[in-house]
Amino acid sequence: MFSGIVAAVGRVARVTQAPGGVRLGVDTGSLDLGDVAPGDSVAVNGVCLTVVARAGDGFDVDVSTETLSCTKGFAAGDRVNLEKALRAADRIGGHLVSGHVDGVGTVTRVEPAGDNRVCSVAAPSGLAKYIARKGSIAVNGVSLTVNTVDSTGFAVNLIPYTLAATNLGGLAPGDRVNLEVDMLARYVERLHEMR
Repeated sequence: MFSGIVAAVGRVARVTQAPGGVRLGVDTGSLDLGDVAPGDSVAVNGVCLTVVARAGDGFDVDVSTETLSCTKGFAAGDRVNLEKALRAADRIGGHLVSGHVDGVGTVTRVEPAGDNRVCSVAAPSGLAKYIARKGSIAVNGVSLTVNTVDSTGFAVNLIPYTLAATNLGGLAPGDRVNLEVDMLARYVERLHEMR
C-alpha cells in the first residue's frame, strides 16, 4: 500500500528479458534504500513491484508480462517516480494507492496556469465511471485531485512542487501515463453489484 506521495525520481538503468516478463535495474536517485531489502515493495511509476536484489544506489525488480500488458511499460533511460511502501505509522499525505495500475491514459493537453500546469488526460472508457470531480487519481503513482471530468477523460492541476519533484513536470501531449483510480470507487461498485 502506498500514499501517492513520490519520495524520489529515479531512472531505469536496464531492461533485461526474463522468463515471463522483464527484469528492471532501477537507479534510485535520492531515495534512501537503508530500510529496503529483497522482498519489499516499491512503487515504480505507480506500479507495485517487489525488490529481488539490491546493489549500491539501486535495486532490481521482476515485471510480469501481465503487468507489462496493463501499464505503459518501461524502457532503459525512463525517469520513474519512486515510493516505498507505507508502514502502519506513516502519514497518508495523498490517498491510499495499491500500486495496481488500472489502465493507461494519454496526455492530450498541458497548459500553463500561473506557476502551475493543467494537464488533461484521455482515460480508457472502462475507467471513466470511477473518475469523479474532486476525487483522487494516481497518475504515474502520484496522488492527484481531479479538477474536471468529461466524456473522454479528466484534468488535474500540477503545482510547482509536483512539477519539480516527480516526472510529471516533463509531460507533453501524446505521452502515456499509468492510471490508478480511487480504490474506494471500485469497492462501492462491487458492493452495489452484489445487492
